[in-house]
Amino acid sequence: MSEGDGLPPLREVIAQLGLSARKALGQNFLFDLNLTRRIAREGGPLSGRTVIEIGPGPGGLTRALLAEGAARVVAIERDARCLPALEAVSTAYGGRLSVVSGDALKTNEAAITDGARALVVANLPYNIATVLLVKWLTADPWPPWFDGLTLMFQREVAERIVAKPGGHAYGRLSVISQWRTSPRILFDVHRSAFTPAPKVTSSVVRFDLLAKPRGEASPALLERVTAAGFGQRRKMLRSSLKALGPFSDALIAEAGLDPTARAEEIPVEGFAALARALALRR
Repeated sequence: MSEGDGLPPLREVIAQLGLSARKALGQNFLFDLNLTRRIAREGGPLSGRTVIEIGPGPGGLTRALLAEGAARVVAIERDARCLPALEAVSTAYGGRLSVVSGDALKTNEAAITDGARALVVANLPYNIATVLLVKWLTADPWPPWFDGLTLMFQREVAERIVAKPGGHAYGRLSVISQWRTSPRILFDVHRSAFTPAPKVTSSVVRFDLLAKPRGEASPALLERVTAAGFGQRRKMLRSSLKALGPFSDALIAEAGLDPTARAEEIPVEGFAALARALALRR
């Protein structure tokens, strides 16, 4: 079955090119057109929008984004084996697909969108998913070059992203994710939807930008206080924050927090307050 775009089914494309997913690149290909269309729709409305996709592989989700009306898709792909398949997609859709051959971790996304604010919709390579997410959510200046993110993660990572204070899943990734955005899990994707099938269930997560962050803070300092706090999450703040240098009970109290509390009890706003306190101490 094709998208009605004259392109052959993805399984045929992969067979013709001799493609196989590479674990080293975190690849898992999606063939289910109903699923890719659903993911594309969740990232929208796409009409008239520029969309950035990371790790398109042979172009399953790419086709869906274009079919759902994206004005332009910019796909960042480091696997040269996939480029012929993506070139065929670009031709079929009148050049609305641009392919950037390179590493997403080293890409300046704002520079490749020609100044247009973009949406990001992607089945992220598992091995760089959280690193990319933190890169985007700690962008400076803010608001960033994107208007929203719709991304696929391993279910365990998705649960950490949306976790609330007080639970074991709540951690550094939760704070970074919820500081400037409101993330929510949209739906799960069974492992059987992928080729090859991963060992775990995946989840699609949407991140909507907040009108204001949950507390003003320097992104770099927020990363530092969360790394220190959750690096020794069983210890009280007065102990775990010593990794940042002298951090007195009074300074923690000035941030509105109890020095005997543990990191997993502190809301996002509390970590932002700690980052501001760290800035004043320096």
